Amino acid sequence: MIQWKKEVSLLMALVLFAAFLMPIQARAISSSSSLIVLYLDNKQAFVNEDQVELESPATIIKDKTFVPAKFIGDSLGFPVTWDNAARTITMQPPGYNIVLSSDLKKAYINGEEVPFDSVAAIVKGKLLVKLTWVADYMGAKYTYYHESRKVEIVYVPKPEGIYDNGANNSNPVAKFTTHKEKYRLGETVKYIDLCYDPDAEGIAKYEWTGKQDAFFKPGSYPVSLKVYDRHGHVSKVFTKNVIVENVPLVSEAEYPVYHNEIGSFYKLSWDTLTSHFYNLPMLTKEATDVTGRKLLVSDSPEEFTEPGILYQDMINGKGRLYADHINGTKNKVTFAIMATNTTDKPVTVKTTNKGEVWPSVYANLIGSEASVDFLLGNTYNEKLTIPPHDTLVYRQLPDFYPGQGVNLFYDLETSGEVQFSFLAADELTNTTLSESKLLGFTGHVRGSFDVSEVNWNIDASSFTAASKLVIGDGKTDPFVSGYDVMRKENVKNEGNYGVVYKIHADKPRKMAIMLLARGGVFKGPIKINGEIQSIPYSGVITAFDGMQILHRTTGTEKSLDIEFTPPAGSAFPVDLIFYPLADLD
Repeated sequence: MIQWKKEVSLLMALVLFAAFLMPIQARAISSSSSLIVLYLDNKQAFVNEDQVELESPATIIKDKTFVPAKFIGDSLGFPVTWDNAARTITMQPPGYNIVLSSDLKKAYINGEEVPFDSVAAIVKGKLLVKLTWVADYMGAKYTYYHESRKVEIVYVPKPEGIYDNGANNSNPVAKFTTHKEKYRLGETVKYIDLCYDPDAEGIAKYEWTGKQDAFFKPGSYPVSLKVYDRHGHVSKVFTKNVIVENVPLVSEAEYPVYHNEIGSFYKLSWDTLTSHFYNLPMLTKEATDVTGRKLLVSDSPEEFTEPGILYQDMINGKGRLYADHINGTKNKVTFAIMATNTTDKPVTVKTTNKGEVWPSVYANLIGSEASVDFLLGNTYNEKLTIPPHDTLVYRQLPDFYPGQGVNLFYDLETSGEVQFSFLAADELTNTTLSESKLLGFTGHVRGSFDVSEVNWNIDASSFTAASKLVIGDGKTDPFVSGYDVMRKENVKNEGNYGVVYKIHADKPRKMAIMLLARGGVFKGPIKINGEIQSIPYSGVITAFDGMQILHRTTGTEKSLDIEFTPPAGSAFPVDLIFYPLADLD
């Protein structure tokens, strides 16, 4: 430890000694400098963004980098005194008395002589010091770039007086710098943490004042930092000014689109939201209705008040079963989907995908979770073989209590004609289905639909203004048509519940994708390039919450694929907003 202190003190002495050996430069360098750039064997250097002409360039000596002592010494800012009669330099940093003899080239630390040849060199009459000593013992950090022969040194002067005698403890040190000295309007400020605790107790708490990710008006902004160690000892306040030039980069309204985390909200005032995002142009799309999988939707009566058959129809081949119901009775009931083979031969029902949520009182939650389960697209190979003219239970849920709801998806394939019945019953017996009555229509969606998937091919490669796609408005996104076999009427699937949207774009440009819950309360998933994004992560959202940022493209992807199905319990329409992003240098 004694030797280490000697070496540290020696370096301090060498740097200050150099200040007297070399002529004063015409341009002084601030002691608060934080970024120094040197080029080997080149007298041009930079302090922050100011160019400086050196008396002597940095150079390599025996595979070690040496830097001009005068240049580095001015940046460190240590006070010294010159004794002309004794021809010595005296420096008194805290705890040390350092005397340097310019004639004898000797150094004395607290009266003890120490050598300095291993850390210094005189080149053409100029004193250079080894860079590793500057970095290791002066608290500086450096990087050498071999190809450009450039040395970058980040340095913040160490504060003095950090030892508290009363507490027998060294207080932590707060300091930081920024990666640039000047920033444009809306440019992200990168703060470089240089805090440390001399007693190795660790920094437990940071307190910032004035810190912002970006600034949107020109000026000089003081940013201060105070830190605490784990025993509560506090540092002195460290302050640095962030200079912001009047050069626009990103506006305050645009900044979250570029930088907020995926899944976070883009908060806007209601006036800004309605004036800037409610009337966006539509993104060009080519829509295709996909048939071949019959969709049975059982959602009316959504809240049943007595046991009975909620909906039933035939499927022969590929089908999708979708149910959304609430137990409006005063009793516990059983909810089941019954499968009846109407043919003279055994029929097999194979389940290929499903989204199941057991009964719950949280309507938005069950709709969202069932949709997540279904969009995951897990592979299933569940088979049920039904004898001729027989009825079996295809699915039965746990006990269904008053006030609870269920939401179910099933993709299946049958080898023959099967009648599926959505049934609420006090209990299941061999005669329950035949003895149950058909429940009346109460205004919600119910029916059988040929379209269970909608494909949109969109042009997302070259648009230049924020644009949108609307889901569930019944206009730009028409509701699919079907037939209610129980009422014997043509119907519309208002909301397109049970329908899967597949949105595809080739070579999408760099952009952000956001969702605006324009119709009201919303909770549900969306799948983007194979990853599920929950909207929101918890709770529900409305347009008053702003927009949720779902995804960003880089402009280098071959394609963009989005999958979505309207979750039960949510209001429509919703807007998918596509916001073009510029390349920020």
